[in-house]
Amino acid sequence: MSASTLTPRSRIISALATVVLSVVMVSGSIALPAVAATKTRLVMGLAGGSGSTVGPDGALYVTEGLAGRVSRVDPQTGTVTTFASGLPPSLIGIGGAMDVVFKGGTAYVLVTLVGPDVGGTNVVGIYRMDDPTHFTVIADIGAFTLAHPPATDFFIPTGLQYSIESVRDGFLVTDGHHNRIYRVTLDGTVTERITFDNIVPTGLEFRDGKVYVAQAGPVPHLPRNGRIVKFRAGSNAVTEVARGGRLLVDVEFGAGHLFALSQGHFTPGQEPGSPADPNTGRLLKVAGDEFTGVAWHLNQPTSLEIIGNFAYVVTLGGEIWKIRLGD
Repeated sequence: MSASTLTPRSRIISALATVVLSVVMVSGSIALPAVAATKTRLVMGLAGGSGSTVGPDGALYVTEGLAGRVSRVDPQTGTVTTFASGLPPSLIGIGGAMDVVFKGGTAYVLVTLVGPDVGGTNVVGIYRMDDPTHFTVIADIGAFTLAHPPATDFFIPTGLQYSIESVRDGFLVTDGHHNRIYRVTLDGTVTERITFDNIVPTGLEFRDGKVYVAQAGPVPHLPRNGRIVKFRAGSNAVTEVARGGRLLVDVEFGAGHLFALSQGHFTPGQEPGSPADPNTGRLLKVAGDEFTGVAWHLNQPTSLEIIGNFAYVVTLGGEIWKIRLGD
């Protein structure tokens, strides 16, 4: 089915899912240890797991796009409590409350795919949580994208903002559909920080003055295009850190290493925009300029956090897996 034969709604869903979720089986390999890291399912039943962060209290905070809320998860017991609610929910199965980050003890939620271009009435941007049920929109990223469309091809005028990261003077936000990173100040000013070719930027990490970016790569998301790159604050010079992962969706430092999250592979012949095959995602560790496998058989993972010697992987289906990284 070509894009031109899709209905507007189907075209949107296909384009978005293709950008974020789908992969194809291709040649290429990642070195795997003889035994995978121990993993246990900590949580199940979330309403569409998406982004995550570690809060100032050391707990895990996860966005649930289908419900328009952010949940707090005890990383030891898996106990889930509602931290924030009343945010715009997803309209087409992806988007809504997409990611969350803390700054100065306050939570900021990245909300996407809720504007008029997908049949919604809400602002695409950054929402500051003022209390558990009230928020203030501090940045209208959708308005910026409408006024400054990308150079690469796109279907969705307001884009698909995938992740948010706190930096010294505000935030960085990736747009996996418009292939850009935005800089957003606390007063709501949005600017285009870096523009990429069609490489689909996804997850972000900020450490020691450097920004690390996961790149899924263009369709068909070949392993050689799945990369981690970095750039320094104040510079547009991008350098490669590692490559070889299938559709990378996140990047995180922890337990003395840099890790990446791969969503999995796609069986040729499925409908365009179908999610990655179930249970084919992997947690990867950067080794030199390549990746080694840490854990596999992850079911459509979307985001990664590391607390101590454990990785926490959120999945599209609303699960959180806890993975031991070492003794």
